[in-house]
Amino acid sequence: MGDFVRYHYNGTFEDGKKFDSSYDRHTLVAIVVGVGRLITGMDRGLMGMCVNERRRLIVPPHLGYGSIGVAGLIPPDATLYFDVVLLDVWNKADTVQVTTLLRPPHCPRMVQDSDFVRYHYNGTLLDGTAFDTSYSRGGTYDTYVGSGWLIKGMDQGLLGMCPGERRKIIIPPFLAYGEKGYGTVIPPQASLVFHVLLIDVHNPKDTVQLETLELPPGCVRRAVAGDFMRYHYNGSLMDGTLFDSSYSRNHTYNTYVGQGYIIPGMDQGLQGSCAGERRRITIPPHLAYGENGTGEKIPGSAVLIFDVHVIDFHNPADPVEIKTLFRPPEPCNETAKLGDFVRYHYNCSLLDGTRLFSSHDYGAPQEATLGAHKVIEGLDTGLQGMCVGERRQVVVPPHLAHGESGARGVPGSAVLLFEVELVSREDGLPTGYLFVWHEDPPANLFEDLDLNKDGEVSPEEFSTFIKAQVSEGKGRLLPGQDPEKTIGDMFQNQDRNQDGKITVEELKLKSDEDQERVHEEL
Repeated sequence: MGDFVRYHYNGTFEDGKKFDSSYDRHTLVAIVVGVGRLITGMDRGLMGMCVNERRRLIVPPHLGYGSIGVAGLIPPDATLYFDVVLLDVWNKADTVQVTTLLRPPHCPRMVQDSDFVRYHYNGTLLDGTAFDTSYSRGGTYDTYVGSGWLIKGMDQGLLGMCPGERRKIIIPPFLAYGEKGYGTVIPPQASLVFHVLLIDVHNPKDTVQLETLELPPGCVRRAVAGDFMRYHYNGSLMDGTLFDSSYSRNHTYNTYVGQGYIIPGMDQGLQGSCAGERRRITIPPHLAYGENGTGEKIPGSAVLIFDVHVIDFHNPADPVEIKTLFRPPEPCNETAKLGDFVRYHYNCSLLDGTRLFSSHDYGAPQEATLGAHKVIEGLDTGLQGMCVGERRQVVVPPHLAHGESGARGVPGSAVLLFEVELVSREDGLPTGYLFVWHEDPPANLFEDLDLNKDGEVSPEEFSTFIKAQVSEGKGRLLPGQDPEKTIGDMFQNQDRNQDGKITVEELKLKSDEDQERVHEEL
């Protein structure tokens, strides 16, 4: 009683002769029941009907048009037969009916007034007749909620929805298109049913949202604007649709942070992160690709979610970072310096723990002369000042390592982490020297070299003499090189005419040669 209904019917007499039909008029009956606007039999016959229910009503004359009938249409005392199909029913006391069909387990936020939403929908009348769908247009319906851009019932029905949620929303006509309907697809006084899938939601006032998924222990430095960062990411829309991934390219995304090289939301979201950290960055469209989106995978007004793994970051002004892990307790009077020949063990990895190289794999320490450009500049710096037996952690930024191009097994722009242990150290020689005396050389050097006193020095005599000086502690050879090769190079330098022997005229000390060169330049 008091409900507003819309229904179709055929009316016939007992002999089957039709006297009236809403189908013939192509118009539904739309009327309130139980308030005297229908014959009593129809009022009673519609009670309790469900939408899409079909009933056959037999109305006796006293509940129809009685002993008077309707002139020219229904004779007196006629029994009436109605075939009725109920297509819609509502009441002025009705509200929007919301049924949650699917709610995702994780709900980052719910729709509120003034939010901007993107959703898909199928729209039908209460009897199931479809009148519209967003799916046929190949895009979501995008609009503000609670701002008068939607029918009132949809404004109400979307409130509280989560991204990825599915709802059935039934809207009475006075909260939809009312007495006028809409075009040819929504008749007057029609209840509407929407099956809605919410794709995403944001508010123009939203900022970047950060969620730390994993924070490595011992984070002593956080990224700031101006740092150069290498990171992996998975990028998805709010409904979980993946649109891009650095993992699929098997390469990190490398960029400066806070310099405008990436979308503003990512620029903000990466700052404050630690090397090795995993974080989720949710970026509203006004800090991403805006109303237009980009490409085929990011639609307009889309909220973007990035799951980021920070591999490493550095600043172009960064020096080498050195941390002493162990220093021998005994006094250390001599430390490694430029020119020294050192032997050391090392483990090299990326900041995320990825192991690259280790001297232990080769079964012997690495050898190098400090300052001779035989190792990367940052490691050379990190080895200086070490005592034998000392262990250090050395962090080398890429501009002091392998740079933007990287090296075999080392990614471009990678920060390297070394753990080094100094095994031994030998004093180096001045630049250009292959041998130095610990004291003044012999006064008659040529005579001492000429072992057989034949007036010339052969390679064998030269080698025997130099080895004797080294074994007696009177001089030393350039460390880190095969002694035989070093002595051979020394002989070649003294054999000016390359005839395989050294004469007294050819023999000169390196210090004398250097002095002569200075005089020539002057």
